[in-house]
Order: sequence, then structure tokens, then C-alpha cells
Amino acid sequence: MSNAPLQGSALSELFQQLSSVLQRYRQYWQFSPMDCLTLRFSPALNAQLSQLGASELAVLDQDPQQQRRCFAEYFPELMTLPLWLTANKTADNSPWPFWLTNGIHGRKLTQIQQFCQFIPEQALPVLEWCAGKGHLGRLFAAQSSRTVTSIEWQPSLCEAGSALASQHKISQQFIQADVLTAAGAAAVHAEQQVLALHACGQLHLQLLTVAVAHRCQQLQVAPCCYHLISSSDYQPLSKQAQADALALSRQDLKLAVQGQVTAGERVSRLRQTEVTWRLAYDEWRALHTGQRAYQPLPSLPKQWFSGDFAAFAKMAASLQHLTAPAVTDWPSYLAAGEARYLLVQRLDAVRHLFRRPLELYLVLDRALYLQQHGYQVSVQAFCDYQLTPRNLLLQASLNPAV
Repeated sequence: MSNAPLQGSALSELFQQLSSVLQRYRQYWQFSPMDCLTLRFSPALNAQLSQLGASELAVLDQDPQQQRRCFAEYFPELMTLPLWLTANKTADNSPWPFWLTNGIHGRKLTQIQQFCQFIPEQALPVLEWCAGKGHLGRLFAAQSSRTVTSIEWQPSLCEAGSALASQHKISQQFIQADVLTAAGAAAVHAEQQVLALHACGQLHLQLLTVAVAHRCQQLQVAPCCYHLISSSDYQPLSKQAQADALALSRQDLKLAVQGQVTAGERVSRLRQTEVTWRLAYDEWRALHTGQRAYQPLPSLPKQWFSGDFAAFAKMAASLQHLTAPAVTDWPSYLAAGEARYLLVQRLDAVRHLFRRPLELYLVLDRALYLQQHGYQVSVQAFCDYQLTPRNLLLQASLNPAV
């Protein structure tokens, strides 16, 4: 699997290859496992999945290469696709001054350090998009001795970031504005280099469209949370994607960000409990109402999943305007929920084969959009997948001839 930068005509070629694979195998990923009551694949694949226990599935899910090897015989076209699991630069592990990095936790700090290695030296003013407290901008300004403007919509984060910059005498200023508004767009200029590390969905889409409109010179963008968009269906950016037959819902886009390597044991256990309880409640609801189709509950506070399942089920029933009988065999429903959770994990073992191809498809749509507007564009990994699955970096430089 090459981890070299992708650029030029190779962007379009890989996009077409990804589209072909995603469309050919759409029945293996474009569905909701929560809606399923049985395995839905070929007898041979179903049999292989049935042999995998919960611990094996959990290990498999953390290693995309191992996952693809496990199912290679069923999806040979996947083996030709790049994954970009590792960066093509050796990480500089030289320690930064402790006073500068204090308060930036382990993985985030390393992500910033490795992202900074890919920022080309320029004389352009720098804008940090969706800055939060401006950690990226502050560290880059200190490293490069350049002035950074950081835009962030939350006043408290702007105040905290400004205080840190002032405390450490860093050349960094903050603009408090919503990047989705005209005030946010006004922060982008032609003679500028814009940095965006893990700007979510609509926020990084806004950056790309505004940057194109203003003919911004340089962009370094690591996209994140593709599903956090303003429409219910994905609206492609590039002409090639707009002409493509692959239609994506917001629910489909969630698949691209389901890979997690940062969750601790407690978080993973809570997530398992939440999914199990939701499915267990759904077993009761289906029997109680006679409606088998899965009916999702809304997002709920995590404390709902740290108490007693029976109490959770009764609260969930009230949300759907149902009433649970005073005497209910809740342990049997919980056991059914545990069985369905294992089924979901087995289905996801196959679905997750396509999460990286889908993410690459989305990133390449963004790359092709910039390319068609006169940018020289490259896509590559800025850090290893185990540091963050959102390790794809989109770099664009406006062609001076355009």
C-alpha cells in the first residue's frame, strides 16, 4: 500500500476506481446494521462471520489491513485500493518546550506536531480555521516565527487562546466569528495560507468554497466528521462527483468516521452498553407494538446507560409514547439485545471494509473541486492511522498561471 502523495490526473483516476468499488459492493455497506435481524451476505461469508466472537471482532476492527486480509477472497478489488495508514515523513519526535505545549493532551499534541511538518514555508499570512483555543496556530507561530490569525466562534475559547498567546508572547490574534456566516468568510483573503486540522463537515466545506471564491493562495486541510452537513443528502463539490452515480445520505457518511483508535476501555464499554440497551429495548418495543422495523431513539445523555436497564427501558418507552407493564421480563430482552449487538458487530466487520474507501472518495471530491478551480492539489497521510483515523491531508496551492 503506497503512502506517497496523490496528485495530478491520479486524483481523478483513483476517484473513479473508488466509485466503481463502492457501487459494485453497495449491498455490503449501504445499509443500517441496527435494522438487521440476521446476517445478510452469502452463505460462505455468513459462516465465516458466525465463527468470530466479540473479542476477535474488536481486535479486527482496530486494524484495517488485517480486516481486509480476513475478507480478501470476497472483495478482491479492495486489495488494489490505497489506505494511507502511515505518513510518508518520519515523525520529528524532538520535544517542544513544555511551557508551550502545556494543556495539550498526548494524541492531540502529536497530531499538531506532525501536521506542522507538512506546512510549506511561505511568506503568506496564516489563518487557522475553526481554531478552538488556537493550539495549532500557537505552536505553528512559535515554530515558524510567523503571525497567525485564528478564527473561532466560541468567545470563551477565543479568550483562553488569546491569554495563552499573550502569556507566551506568541504572535497570534483571534477573530470571534461563526465561519458559516459572512463575518467568518470575510476572514479569508487571497494572499493567505489557511490551516484547518479536523474541521468538521460543513465547516471545512465552507472553507473550501470561500477559499475558491477569494482565490486563497494556500490550503492545508485535514477533514473530519463528513456527516455533519446542513443537508440530508451529500451534495458533491466537484463536477466529476456531481456526475457520478453514487448517491450518499447523511447516514451513509457516518460510515467514513466510524474508525476509532483513541477510545479508552471505559468509553468502549459504555458504547457497547448503549448499543446493547438500545437494541434490547427495541426487542421489547417490537413485541409490544407488533412493528418489527427498528425505531431509533434520539441521542441521549450518557448517564442513561450507567444505571439499571429496566429503568432505561421505561424511560425509552415514554419517549416513544409507550408504557411498559409493571411486570416485564427485562433480563430476557437484555439477553436478546446482547445477541443483536454481536450481530451488529459481525455486520460491521464487513461494512467497515468500506469506511476508508468512502472517506477517500469524499476527500478526493474535495481535491478535484480545488483542482478544477486552478489549484495544484495533493492528498496524503500526515500521520499514522493509529494516531488518528482522520489522518488524510489535503494540500492545495493556487496555480499562478490561473
